[in-house]
Amino acid sequence: MTHEISTPERAPLARVLHLLVAVLALGGFAIELVVALTSGPGLAPTHAERMVRLFSYFTIQSNLLIGGVSVALAINPRRDGPVFRVLRLDALLCIVITGIVYNTVLRGLVELTGAGLVSNSMLHVLSPLFALVVWTWAGPRPRVTVRTVWWSVVYPIAWLVYTFLRGAATGWYPYPFLDVNVLGHAGAVTNAAVVAVVFLALAWGVRWADGRLPDTDRPVSLV
Repeated sequence: MTHEISTPERAPLARVLHLLVAVLALGGFAIELVVALTSGPGLAPTHAERMVRLFSYFTIQSNLLIGGVSVALAINPRRDGPVFRVLRLDALLCIVITGIVYNTVLRGLVELTGAGLVSNSMLHVLSPLFALVVWTWAGPRPRVTVRTVWWSVVYPIAWLVYTFLRGAATGWYPYPFLDVNVLGHAGAVTNAAVVAVVFLALAWGVRWADGRLPDTDRPVSLV
């Protein structure tokens, strides 16, 4: 005997899962924002510069992106459209890259305690992990076309250009592996290129998986 779980029956759980990702991503950001607003300029020369730096981190932008997309999917788990497809793919790829880079390159460089430790875990570990798990189960799929993959590259390239231009003007770079002051232009650009290649490889990997994992818009048959 078989039973089909229809899309409407799957929707409540999908909404909860997307909302969980949103809470982790936006909650982690909220903690960082409150700390930045209430504890002065920190290592930055002015409080205003500290706020600009906060929003310049790829981690923060990635969590805001996955948080916003997840809120939209919590409202409508089957949301679609050419622009939303790019946003969804970018959100997934960027948050996964955030998790990979932090946990392989940046972990342990700064000792964290209290609120910083909590937000760091939410932004760099829990949000990337749950975002990937939720996409695997809830999608929505299929959504990733060749066109979607190529458009998804625009945002990370724009972020890299912004980072290097602002770094040249202010001398501040958000991550050590992009710091031209320490690595020189050749070293920083090489590291950026490596991250870009990983991003593109992941994008094509997601496209491949998008066509092979279960179609979340169709009923699922259970025996």
